[in-house]
Amino acid sequence: MSKKTYFYLILILGSLTALGPFSIDMYLPGFPAIAKDLHTTAAKVSLSLSGFFIGISVGQLLYGPLLDRFGRKKPLYIGLSVYILASAGCAMSGSINELIVWRVIQAIGSCAATVASVAMVRDLFPVSDNAKVFSLLLLVVGVSPMIAPTVGGYVTAAFGWHAVFLILTGMGVAILAATALWLPDSYKPDKTMSLKPRPIILNFLAVVKEPQFYTYSLTGAIAFAGLFAYVSGSPLVFMEVFHTDEKVYGWIFAFLSIGFIGSSQLNTLFLRKYTSEQIVNMALICQVVIGFTFLATALSGLLTLLSTVGFLFLFLCCVGYTYPNAAALSLAPFTKNAGSASALMGAFQMGMGTLISIAISLFEEPSVVPMVGAMAGSALLALIVLMLGRRFIIEKVEVQQGADAGVMH
Repeated sequence: MSKKTYFYLILILGSLTALGPFSIDMYLPGFPAIAKDLHTTAAKVSLSLSGFFIGISVGQLLYGPLLDRFGRKKPLYIGLSVYILASAGCAMSGSINELIVWRVIQAIGSCAATVASVAMVRDLFPVSDNAKVFSLLLLVVGVSPMIAPTVGGYVTAAFGWHAVFLILTGMGVAILAATALWLPDSYKPDKTMSLKPRPIILNFLAVVKEPQFYTYSLTGAIAFAGLFAYVSGSPLVFMEVFHTDEKVYGWIFAFLSIGFIGSSQLNTLFLRKYTSEQIVNMALICQVVIGFTFLATALSGLLTLLSTVGFLFLFLCCVGYTYPNAAALSLAPFTKNAGSASALMGAFQMGMGTLISIAISLFEEPSVVPMVGAMAGSALLALIVLMLGRRFIIEKVEVQQGADAGVMH
């Protein structure tokens, strides 16, 4: 593969992966404006975010078998078309319930891009390069939290929140065109893959029974839930507790994304010396320590705007190390079922995100504690799952930079 081809593949796959996060981040500064316009509360508006997570969780299980049965591009075209339609529907919503429904449909469309991009990493690149490629995709995805909330804040202030969803509609059209023109179909359709419920369930069960998959996919999903807690809780924390406006919130969100992006890129350097498993272990331990120090400070009432930003920065740095390595280790044992495995991994991740965002939306009184408590708890639970799960891994497919994946006993 030439460097030019490699660059374009990473760019397009990164754009597909970033579509969902962009759809989440860009409208966050508009929460107060949406609440005022639709005559509801900011907490109720956050349910549209929970609805998005639900749509992604369900949609990924739907697209997994479709991607294995029909190849990667046809289901991708359908998903992107649904996304474009739903984004336009969000822009025209006249009530909070209508917005929530359109957000669920929008998520079902966007997750086709997420599942397909993850599966195509496994299709197009050797296992030994997967962790590196996932880190590069996170670099492209990282542009989303840096640009989306900042742009969303200015767009909302100048043109209203409806314009945000019109921009997302245009993005969907552009990504669909790029996919059709330049992205190869990396997987030959598997006509033996049945779309009947029983074979699909059995196929998912075969994936779930793999100890390496359930250990690292659950570990990664639970650890990543801390990021969802931050995304769900940060509009209330920064704009209601610390009284920043939507523009300042956008800039804070952009700054904090640097921690997540930077660590995910430094991960490629650490992989030259350490295995993915070693990095996951150390990152989770740091995540737990930072999370509970953050919680203790919040409970003591000593948190300031500056210290909150500092703790969040450090916590997100840990997530940037955990996710790409846990994802690579989860998918390493699979070749034929990579689509179903990536769908399940994404469903676990979004399922955890849904639960944690709904839990945070139940707290309508402005407070930092619910968000921070959820972040600390998710880190600790992820570490416990990792320690218990790896006892059941008999033959581990290791991921190392610059070497072929081998089976370690």
